[in-house]
Amino acid sequence: MLTLTIAIVAIFLVGYLCIALEGEIHINKSATALIMCVVLWVLYLVGADNYIDAAAFQAFLADHLDASKVDYISQHVLLEHLGETSQTILFLMGAMTVVEAVDMNGGFDFVRDRLDTRSKRSLLWRIAFMTFFFSAILDNLTTSIVMIMVLRKVVSNREDRLIYASLIILAANSGGAFSPIGDVTTIMLWIKGSVSSLGVIKELLLPSLLSMLIPAFILQYRLKGELVYEGAGQDEGDTHDFTRGERNTIFWFGVGGLIFVPIFKGVTHLPPFMGILLVLGVLWLVTELFYAKKHRRNCDRKKEISKVLQRIDMSTIFFFLGILMAVAVLQEVGVLKQLGEAISSWNHYLITGLIGVASSIVDNVPLVAACMGMYPIEATGDFAQDGLFWQLLAYCAGVGGSILIIGSAAGVVVMGLEKISFGWYMKNISWIVLIGYLAGILAYFVQRTVLGM
Repeated sequence: MLTLTIAIVAIFLVGYLCIALEGEIHINKSATALIMCVVLWVLYLVGADNYIDAAAFQAFLADHLDASKVDYISQHVLLEHLGETSQTILFLMGAMTVVEAVDMNGGFDFVRDRLDTRSKRSLLWRIAFMTFFFSAILDNLTTSIVMIMVLRKVVSNREDRLIYASLIILAANSGGAFSPIGDVTTIMLWIKGSVSSLGVIKELLLPSLLSMLIPAFILQYRLKGELVYEGAGQDEGDTHDFTRGERNTIFWFGVGGLIFVPIFKGVTHLPPFMGILLVLGVLWLVTELFYAKKHRRNCDRKKEISKVLQRIDMSTIFFFLGILMAVAVLQEVGVLKQLGEAISSWNHYLITGLIGVASSIVDNVPLVAACMGMYPIEATGDFAQDGLFWQLLAYCAGVGGSILIIGSAAGVVVMGLEKISFGWYMKNISWIVLIGYLAGILAYFVQRTVLGM
C-alpha cells in the first residue's frame, strides 16, 4: 500500500510540475491534467482493497448484492467526485458563455463610455474601481480581457499602458477574491459550502479593496499630465447589429443575471449552476428576440449564443476537470488528510499566507482543491463555513496570484496581450502588489480578531 501511495503522489507531483512549466515544455496543461487524472484513478483501482472504506462498501452492497469493489469505485466513489466537479464546470461554462455573448454583442461598450477623461491619474482610478467591481461579477480573466481591449482604445503611450495594464491584473484578482463568483477558487469554495455568499463579501471586501487601493495609490505617482486621444465616448453602434439601447439591455441582463445567481441560490437552495443556467437561458431568449426583431436576417448570425458556445475555451474546462478529479484521488487515498493533520498546528495566517505566495508561482486551483481535501467543513471553529481558514484561503489564493505576472490567468493573458516581460513586472510591480497583499491580511486580522467583526 505504501509503495502504491508513493507512486500516486509522485505521479501527481510530476504532473503538477509539468502544468507549472507549461510555457517551457510547450505541452498544454489540459493534456497533462487529463492524463494524470486517468492514471491516478487506475492506480487507485489497483489498490482498491487498501483504500476503500469497508463500512461504506458494505452499505453499498446492501443495495447492489452482486457488486464488486470495482463496481463500488466506478458507480459510487468516482461518480460522487465527478458530481461535485461537474457543478463547478457547468457553472464556469455557463458564466463564460454569458460573458462572451455580452461582449460579442457590444454590451461592454458601456465600459469605454465611462472612461472618458484626459487626466492620467483620473483614468487610473476609474480603471481600478471598474476592474475591481467588474471582476467580482464577471470573473478576473474575462474582466482583464475586456479592460485591456478598452485600454488600447484610450491610451496610446506604451509606458503608460504598462502601468494601467499592471493595475488591471491586480485589481481583477483583488476584485475576484471577495465575490462568490469572481474567481475560480472562490467559486470552488462557495459551491463546496466552505464560504457563503454574504459571508465572503462581508469579511473580504475591505481586505480585497485595500489590496487594490494601496498599489493604485503608489502607481498613480508614475503617471503625470494628460492623455492625448480622440475621446472614449464615441458611439460605435454602426459596428454592431444592435442599437445602443439593445446593447445596454444585453449588458444588464448578462451582468445583472450573474449578480442574481447568489440570490437564486439563497432563495431556492439549489446549486449555483442551476442559477447560471437560468441566466444563460434568459439571455439567450432576449438575444434571439432582438435578432428576430425588424427581420434582421442579414445580420451577423455568428454572434448568436448558439454560435458563441463554439467559442468557449474548452481547453480550460478540461483542465479543471482533470486537475480536480486528480486531487480527488489524493483525497481518497488519505494523503491530503495526513498532510492536513501534519500542519494543523501551524498558524492559519501563516499557512494561507504561504499558499497565496505559492499561487503566484503555480496554479491556485489545485492548491485550493488540495486544501479543501485536507480539511472537512466543521460545525464551529476556523474550519466552519465562513471560518477564518476558508476566508483567508479565498483571499490569499486570489490576491496572491498578482505578486508575479505568471501567478494568475489574468496576469498571463495580460502578459500576452500587452507583451509585458516577467522581469519588468517583477522589478516594477511585484513589490507594490506584495505590500497590498500583506495590508489586506493585516486588515483581515484587525477586522476579525481585534474588532471581532
